[in-house]
Formats: sequence, structure tokens, C-alpha cells
Amino acid sequence: MSWVGYTVGASGKRSQIAAITVGTFLLSLAGLIFAPPIARAQQSSDAPPTGNAQNGKKLFMSDGCYECHGREGQGATQTGAVRIGPPQLSFEGFQAYVRAPKNQMPPYTSKALPDQDLADIYAFLKSIPQPPKGKDIPLLNK
Repeated sequence: MSWVGYTVGASGKRSQIAAITVGTFLLSLAGLIFAPPIARAQQSSDAPPTGNAQNGKKLFMSDGCYECHGREGQGATQTGAVRIGPPQLSFEGFQAYVRAPKNQMPPYTSKALPDQDLADIYAFLKSIPQPPKGKDIPLLNK
């Protein structure tokens, strides 16, 4: 049998190296398959970058996001911008929308807004507390 240009026989160093290589590959594959979902996400190279909320707030203001979405991501009827803070989407959904929005918002490519900056903005929006529920506002319950 041939393995990447080496002849692998019943004995010899090449067969031992091939067996070790195959075994190592299978063990790492099993670790990915049987790892808990959180561990798989941490091992994935596609995992979202960790965001810095303080830098995200600066970027949210300097990039002009607040002009349509408000300073706390609350949205605005004047601009038609929806509430984005705190986001209800995963980072991947948020990123997909920012890169290819469906409404009046212009698309922000990764060249205009790098993934790390977007992760920082997402972290800032996630740091905004959820608004109170209507049932928890006394004036609305009279």
C-alpha cells in the first residue's frame, strides 16, 4: 500500500510512522466529534473573536452607528433603524447582517469594518442591559 509516496509494508519504520500518523489523526478527529459543543466552538478557527466592549463603544460612536441606531442601540423611528442593543442575534447572525443588510443600512465589508472591530461593537451592544419588561413598569400596569 502507498501512503503519500511511501511504500508501506508489513514491517519497517514507514509502516510505524504511517500507523502513528493515522492513529493521531483519528484521535484528534474523535476529540472534535465527541467534545461538548462549547469545546468544539473554542477549538474552531471560525469562532468569533473576543470583543472589547470599551473599544466597541468608541467604534460605535466614531463609525457613526449611533446616528441611526441611537447611543444605546435602541433604534429610532426617524431613521427606520431597528433596536440592536443588546443584540438578540448570535455574533454570526449579527456579522452576516452587517456585511449584507436587507434594508437601508449600507453594507460594511470586512475591509471597511474588520471582524475584530465588529466583535468589539458586538461586545459593547451585549454589555447594554436588557430593557425592563412591560409588566415590571408600574405606570404601564395601572
